Amino acid sequence: MKVLIITYYWPPSGGSGVQRWMKFVKYLRDFGIEPVVFTVKDPDYAITDESLADEIPEGVEVLKQSIWEPNQLLSKFKSKQQHTSAGFLNPKPSFFERQLHYIRANFFIPDARKFWIKPSVETLTNYLNEHPVDLIITTGPPHSTHLIGLQLKEALKLKWIADFRDPWTDIDYFHQLPLTERSKKKHKELEEKVLRGADAILVVGKTMQENYKKFNKNTYVISNGFDTSEKTIKVKLNKKFSLTHVGMMNADRDPEILWEVLNEMNTEVKGFKEDLQVNLIGKVAEGVKKSIEKRYLSGFVQFIDYVPHQKVMAYQRSSQILLLSVNQVPSAKGIITGKIFEYLQAGRPILALAPEDGDLAAIIEKTQSGKVIGFKDWEKLKKTIKEYYLLYKNNNLNIRSDNIEQYHRRNLTKKLSEIIKRTK
Repeated sequence: MKVLIITYYWPPSGGSGVQRWMKFVKYLRDFGIEPVVFTVKDPDYAITDESLADEIPEGVEVLKQSIWEPNQLLSKFKSKQQHTSAGFLNPKPSFFERQLHYIRANFFIPDARKFWIKPSVETLTNYLNEHPVDLIITTGPPHSTHLIGLQLKEALKLKWIADFRDPWTDIDYFHQLPLTERSKKKHKELEEKVLRGADAILVVGKTMQENYKKFNKNTYVISNGFDTSEKTIKVKLNKKFSLTHVGMMNADRDPEILWEVLNEMNTEVKGFKEDLQVNLIGKVAEGVKKSIEKRYLSGFVQFIDYVPHQKVMAYQRSSQILLLSVNQVPSAKGIITGKIFEYLQAGRPILALAPEDGDLAAIIEKTQSGKVIGFKDWEKLKKTIKEYYLLYKNNNLNIRSDNIEQYHRRNLTKKLSEIIKRTK
């Protein structure tokens, strides 16, 4: 059986967007499915990691199509200081920046990769006529990939699965975009067209599943996960009382309550400020840095820009505590950051600031891997950190996560293969 996977993110792309389908491709052959990957040629990825190319099985066919991205043009009008990703919208944009944001939000729907749709459909139509596949899969964001899948399905009558690594109109930053009512309507129309048009929908959590099942009954949850090869990393625990957060930290993720608690404990708990170390690995918004400085914590925080995936694993395993900070947005309940699964494998206690009734909390509770604190629960957060610190001082800060093998990438790929065969 052969499937065509259409993805914008593929090695040498770094970051979280590439991991899901790179790992699925790694294991699909184990279940009798031959993957063919279609991706972009010479892309301008914000983050690259050349080492990820080693994850791709030998002989996997990778097709590439050139792309013109308006971001390349718009960036010429912005200074390096102004150049940000979608997750780092400038809280105080200049007049010119506001115009660029407006143009990007309202003239490039569903996203800035919309110009990849037409040439990709043409290229793949020719390819598929000569090299038939049993099924096509699109993964987004960017959701332009789904419009490629929709057009191929309509033209070639192929079975099609649409995978949503993140929601479309419910994504955390959607409410921040300067969208007109007409643009919002267009997004929702395209989203519904994809959901109804696909033969099956894949999502990463139960909240998304509940929302999308209204449009497509064949909506399945396949979460993100961790991989076996990463277990080989052996490191020693930090001597410091280290709290490590991996991933982007924008304004919506700024855990101000945490900075307040740490500041108080520095003054109230004997020896705490000598032991404290906070590692923030990934891009951190300037507003977050100011929030840290305001609580007199700058000397205790280490800012570490993007590092290769294997090194991230080492940081996670050596940390005393692993931090998760969910975006404080209307859709927070359904957010499951992909790092949670690598955190589970790292085997260190997880401290998450997130909705206590959300999808992320359900995973942490089910695996007994840490604590979830509500966004405003200052007392519970302080009590929890004090408990962890006491265990640390007694050399007894450990966790024994349960039932995490369900999140192994190979087991998740087995689940995916069953859905693919059922859909075919």
